[in-house]
Amino acid sequence: MEATMTMTLTMSLASLKPKPIRPKSPYLPQTLNSSRIFKSLSLPNPSVGVGAPTLVDQFDPTIPIVRAVTPPSSWYTDPSFYAQELHSVFYRGWQAVGYTEQIKNAGDFFTGRLGNVEFVVCRDDNGKLQAFHNVCRHHASILAYGSGRKSCFVCPYHGWTYGLDGALRKATRITGIQNFNKHEFGLTPVKVATWGPFVLANMEPEVDSDVEIVESKWLGTSSDILSKNGVDSSLTFVCRREYMIECNWKVFCDNYLDGGYHVPYAHKDLASGLNLNGYSTTVYEKVSIQMCEGGSTEKKDDHDRLGSKALYAFIYPNFMINRYGPWMDTNLVIPLGPRKCRVIFDYFLEASVKDDSDYIERSLNESEKVQMEDIVLCEGVQRGLESPAYNIGRYAPTVENAMYHFHRLLHESLRE
Repeated sequence: MEATMTMTLTMSLASLKPKPIRPKSPYLPQTLNSSRIFKSLSLPNPSVGVGAPTLVDQFDPTIPIVRAVTPPSSWYTDPSFYAQELHSVFYRGWQAVGYTEQIKNAGDFFTGRLGNVEFVVCRDDNGKLQAFHNVCRHHASILAYGSGRKSCFVCPYHGWTYGLDGALRKATRITGIQNFNKHEFGLTPVKVATWGPFVLANMEPEVDSDVEIVESKWLGTSSDILSKNGVDSSLTFVCRREYMIECNWKVFCDNYLDGGYHVPYAHKDLASGLNLNGYSTTVYEKVSIQMCEGGSTEKKDDHDRLGSKALYAFIYPNFMINRYGPWMDTNLVIPLGPRKCRVIFDYFLEASVKDDSDYIERSLNESEKVQMEDIVLCEGVQRGLESPAYNIGRYAPTVENAMYHFHRLLHESLRE
């Protein structure tokens, strides 16, 4: 009897063993015995809880928006779901990470972090755009911080030095070391590309960075629409502002994608400058574009911030481009955990008003007011999502189709 019970218990426990969620990560090398493999390339699949696959399937992307329910609140609160998002969404595909003015000249660099991936983007001595994992090959110290200009990367821990092409130039105090080839200990590369004024990175080791392929993968058929509506490299960078928000990264995206639904209720000053009755949304492969005409011309002058038309483009999974009047600003949403994100705003301006400091200050103050209002909304939504009183919601079919499109793309990424 005891043996039978033991066997039954063993079989029951075995049946609880979580099943694989997806094929083996492309970050895992095919062989593990090569001295050329850098450990950070592996980017092992974050620890994904048993419930994550079940949570994914609690949203059905095949149901039309008029009958669909939103993803469950657990998509915005569950740590195992967040871990799966990093692996399936952010460690795959092209991601916006910066803008081209940051790496305009040889020696220019900037750093960033996405999930557990630390990276550095730079312009090498020959003017070539480069990107690497920002981790020393010696004992894993972070190499560079912030942004600026360097002739090389010197590890602050033990002084190992790397060229801007990633090659190891100097390994200090290694007298007597055996089986060491410095040509095999350069920085591990990250795929990098540009489109218009933006710098893009892809954490997958084997992808094509040809500009036309990148454009197709990142923007699809929306690229011409963006180019024709003033999203280009002719604008001048003005400033950057960053916001730490106590909400899941998708809450901020959802707020952006509600088709202006919340604007007359939460942004009354902004609403007065827009004709919300003319708001339209068009979805493309991985992009949605919302457009809205300016409001009444009675209060407008030559330096009106919003102009006669506003374009709001969302590029999956976490990048927004806003083009209005002489301005363009971008919003990059960096996930920091199940209930925290950092949103980076970069502001660009047309040459005709770039020297008008009063106008710039007034416009930035108006934009800041909108951001503060949105932060209150997003943090309030996160608290509501964590309440036992809420699980799922519904879509407003005539205005929230961009949000619905975002949720369907997310489901697709998580099930690949």
